[in-house]
Amino acid sequence: QVQLVESGGGLVQAGGSLRLSCAASGIIFSIADMGWYRQGPGKQREVIAFITSGGSTNYADSVKGRFTISRDNPKNTVYLQMNSLKPEDTAVYYCNAEVVHTPWSQRSYWGQGTQVTVSS
Repeated sequence: QVQLVESGGGLVQAGGSLRLSCAASGIIFSIADMGWYRQGPGKQREVIAFITSGGSTNYADSVKGRFTISRDNPKNTVYLQMNSLKPEDTAVYYCNAEVVHTPWSQRSYWGQGTQVTVSS
C-alpha cells in the first residue's frame, strides 16, 4: 500500500505565495508521472500541473507562469510552488502519483487534499 501525504495549504492574501508538498511512502519501486489537481467550490476536479519521471512539465493555462511543479525523486516527493495567488485559486488541492510497484504493475494514488484559500 502507498500513502500520499500533503502539506503546505492555508490562508493567504491575493498576490501571496504558498508551497505545497506531497510525499509518497510505502511499497514503491518507482514513481512515473506526478501531478497536482484542484477542486474549487461547486466545480469539478481539474488537473493543473504534472511532471514526468524525467522532469518534463505541463500546466493548465489558468496557472501557467504563476505555479511551478517540481519533484525530488529520492524522496518520492512532489512540490507545487504557487505565486501571485488569486481568489479564484481557492480550492482543495490534491496530489496524484502513478506508482510502479513492480515492472509489470502500476497504480494511481491520491493524497487526502489540502485546502488553499486566497482572500481578496
